[in-house]
Amino acid sequence: MTKPLLPPGNFGLPFIGETLKFFTDPDFARKRHAEFGPVFKTRLLGSPTVFVKGPEGNRFILTNENEYFRVSWPPSVKKLLGPLSLALQSGHVHTARRKLLVQAFQPRALSGYIPAMEEISDRYFQSWLTQTELTWYPQLRDYTLDIACKLLIGLDNGSETKLGALFETWCAGLFSLPVNLPWTAFGKAWRSREQLLNEIEQLIRNRQILLQANPERPETDALDIMLNARDEDTGERLSIEELKDQVLLLLFAGHETLTSAIASFCLLMAQNPAAMTKARTEQSQFASQPLSLALFKEMSYLDQVIKEVMRLVPPVGGGFREVLSDCEYGGFSIPKGWSALYQINSTHSDSDVFPNPKDFDPDRFAPTAEKLKPFSHVPFGGGLRECIGKEFARLEMKVFAARLLREYQWTLLPDQDLSMAIVPTPKPRGGLKVRFEQRTNSEIRFKQRTSS
Repeated sequence: MTKPLLPPGNFGLPFIGETLKFFTDPDFARKRHAEFGPVFKTRLLGSPTVFVKGPEGNRFILTNENEYFRVSWPPSVKKLLGPLSLALQSGHVHTARRKLLVQAFQPRALSGYIPAMEEISDRYFQSWLTQTELTWYPQLRDYTLDIACKLLIGLDNGSETKLGALFETWCAGLFSLPVNLPWTAFGKAWRSREQLLNEIEQLIRNRQILLQANPERPETDALDIMLNARDEDTGERLSIEELKDQVLLLLFAGHETLTSAIASFCLLMAQNPAAMTKARTEQSQFASQPLSLALFKEMSYLDQVIKEVMRLVPPVGGGFREVLSDCEYGGFSIPKGWSALYQINSTHSDSDVFPNPKDFDPDRFAPTAEKLKPFSHVPFGGGLRECIGKEFARLEMKVFAARLLREYQWTLLPDQDLSMAIVPTPKPRGGLKVRFEQRTNSEIRFKQRTSS
């Protein structure tokens, strides 16, 4: 029997292949899929790499974890996340650690996070009102970092602390060439990592002292929950060294990608006034009720909007995997030792999966809409490695969106670059310049009357 051929495509230049084009051209994959089909090969970061797109391609990679594939990251990410990070663990260790960490994102914990999310949101809304006109994206970064620091490690105003400054330097080097020199992004990030871990360790040790003094103290954030969690098989707790790497990962996941998603919500709603009006009308029905997990379940249109935001501008474009053994997909051979990339972006923009994919259309997620194939809408990945903080992210987006829609209005300022930079996460190149104002009482009362 003849062995299937390798996928079509080009390896590009020796060693670096098409790495530079991949990082600089937002249409890199689309152009090659148009030329070669749903599966193509290239070379990225020194490794032969196969790209697949579509629901079936996502399913193949995401459901064959530990059989054909295992998680892989660019060298800079591996070094800066740390060897004990959940993102780099695999097999039984990954499964066991995931069970411990996921306890911080169960409904009981999430429900307790809502008041702090609202309090921090209110503080930022008032600040934006006083500015009137602002470049929003950098301030949204501070907003999401403050929430992540408060609810993950109990640190107030994290963006204004030494930890916050170190964290931004660390983030800036994550997706960079791993050249450890004092003036490179990676070199600066590497040095900031050591200082960051020292800051995190001090927070952990202070919390341990607090818990030892008052063991009945109620859990108030993810750090409390992680310190109390025990492995269900061994009864062991997470060590301080492992906690430090896991906290760093959770801060990144609860900040970088969430900023991108919230900024995309703000941009797309401003560009689509009909969806804005419909979302405001829904919120007027709930304006007198305190936000809760139960109430969010009733906000069906807000849920559709957020799903469509995450479809049109997914914060993560895809995920790398290392090929553990020879396998076949789409009639082509994928050799052991290659890298494979499942694609969120290309799947979400495929007209065979989502008709008119460039249109912002929340109704494609309406309860009456045609049901999507599994692995069609995968902004949080899927399978064994689906984003552990998925529900935390969705909750933060909904708290922010509900309060914003009810009480404030924002308009895009002219003469700005709204095209998207894509690395490390999508963001408007011009920083998202807006005019931010309070909605008038008459506007709110009119909406409430017309919706009743």
